[in-house]
Amino acid sequence: MKLQNVFLIMLTVLFINCVGKDKTAPSYKLATPEKEVVKKEPVKETEIKVEQTETIDLNNKGIGPIKAVELAAAIDQTMVAAGKQIFKSKCSSCHRVNRKFIGPNPTGILKRRSPEWVLNMILNPQEMVKKDPIAKELFLKFNGSPMANQNLTKEDARAVLEYFRTL
Repeated sequence: MKLQNVFLIMLTVLFINCVGKDKTAPSYKLATPEKEVVKKEPVKETEIKVEQTETIDLNNKGIGPIKAVELAAAIDQTMVAAGKQIFKSKCSSCHRVNRKFIGPNPTGILKRRSPEWVLNMILNPQEMVKKDPIAKELFLKFNGSPMANQNLTKEDARAVLEYFRTL
């Protein structure tokens, strides 16, 4: 019986020493729901800033197979749907709508470039970067990231252009 009392006294002393001496131990307080204050700030609308090259040239047709493009006044929604899907599968790894990414975004592209230039850039990116001044400027602005030739047909490229008309 004495041995049990000795062990009990030793454990009690050990426990008191451990609890009472450690001033660096973290203390935890549980928050109660009635004491929590949640501040809600009004949601601010932010304007999306679209950075592109400063060059606007609607006369440059680029270098490649497309010499002239006729755009109808009405946008062809069937072509838009096809172009959006092609853009999503082939182009979105480098291009994002409404923001700069690895490559420039297509938002408002037809306000800065001719339809022929856009199509030639899609269909003939290597030669465009070598010989076209705007394509060279974009190449340098986007850290020398070359546009990959996705080997689209003229019809696919035209569908992507129709999609760009809606952005």
